[in-house]
Amino acid sequence: MIDLIALKKEFENCPCGHEHELSIKDIVIGSGIVKDTGEILKRNGFGKKLLFVADKNTLNVSSGIIQALDGFEITYKLYENLREATMEQVGVIRSMLKEVDGVISVGTGSLNDICRKAAADENKLLCLFATAPSMDGFASYSSPLTDGNFKITYPAKSPEVIIADTKILASAPAELKSAGFGDMVGKYVGLIDWQVSHLITGEYYCEKVANLTRMATDKIMALADKITVNDETTAEAVLDALLLTGIGMSFTKTSRPASGTEHILSHFWECKKLLDGKLSDFHGKKVGVATLLIMKEYQKLYEKTEIKAKKEVVDWQDVYEHYGALSPEVKALNTPDTITDEIDPKTIEDNWQKIREIIANVPSVDQIYSAMKKAGCATTNNEIEVSDTLRDEGMIYHPFMRRRLSLYRLKNMID
Repeated sequence: MIDLIALKKEFENCPCGHEHELSIKDIVIGSGIVKDTGEILKRNGFGKKLLFVADKNTLNVSSGIIQALDGFEITYKLYENLREATMEQVGVIRSMLKEVDGVISVGTGSLNDICRKAAADENKLLCLFATAPSMDGFASYSSPLTDGNFKITYPAKSPEVIIADTKILASAPAELKSAGFGDMVGKYVGLIDWQVSHLITGEYYCEKVANLTRMATDKIMALADKITVNDETTAEAVLDALLLTGIGMSFTKTSRPASGTEHILSHFWECKKLLDGKLSDFHGKKVGVATLLIMKEYQKLYEKTEIKAKKEVVDWQDVYEHYGALSPEVKALNTPDTITDEIDPKTIEDNWQKIREIIANVPSVDQIYSAMKKAGCATTNNEIEVSDTLRDEGMIYHPFMRRRLSLYRLKNMID
């Protein structure tokens, strides 16, 4: 169980100079605690009028939660099976929030993302009731949402309350548990990218928060062979690790502690499939596959003991052609200047050995692959219904859909 009071105290007066805020009031994890949901909400200041958001799958696995909310005036928003979080759905939830005091989102991923953004916009209390340890966004302050088929991470809000019944978590489908593992191993790429950007551009970096993410990710790696079993202790340990990375995002008000270029690659695949009218696989499954692809490239970079760097040269017309209908959004992110314009190639050359040390400080691609196989994760693009063509297209063009420096983007500057 995460001790919020101790965690907040630990991050007071952080050497990074930033104030690390945490808006979460209560995290309650335990066996059979679904029956206590109403009392937990009451003691944390939730009013009588409540919006209840779920889909049929998450509602079915949360047996007893409706009865636990006896005494509340509940407005329901039930989806058949919400797989894609969109700004359109945020608008629906916002309109419903105007008539209530707070919202409880029962589920993970997309359900939470639309509620997180809508609750922030309407300044309403938010509770997330986790039904699977499948992603790290429970404690996050942001929401990745699709708007016009383009995936954007919006500032949102961290919930006031997080509840998880370990009986429900442990009995979640193995595929969802494996997706949570895939989401977590991506943190190794994220930590490399964050440190490299700090080294090359001076971007804000907090070593204490990075260490928090590293500790949580290493903890998950050690549990690889237990991820898919129906075991409450393991389920709670996995959720704790997922929550800690989300708390790291809340502390820094950025997704840097929990995602790097592997998330952007996953989003590229998702956006391109949406343009073809197709939904993507689970977020964590895609992120895991993307992590292996990126780490293979980082391993190749590590093996270069010396490099020559140059200014980045991009054929922007080619980039925009590959983004197609999404090109206006990409153009807006890369004009009038782009993220690499102010980088002196000599800075990369002078810091190359430090960059190699950063790469070497995380598990190797072989170690990550082995752990993912033990955890039942997808490890190839075919397993996530991404064609070889889309895979390769993503590897070339995904860095341009975010104004964020990664080591992968610096590849374009290495001769």
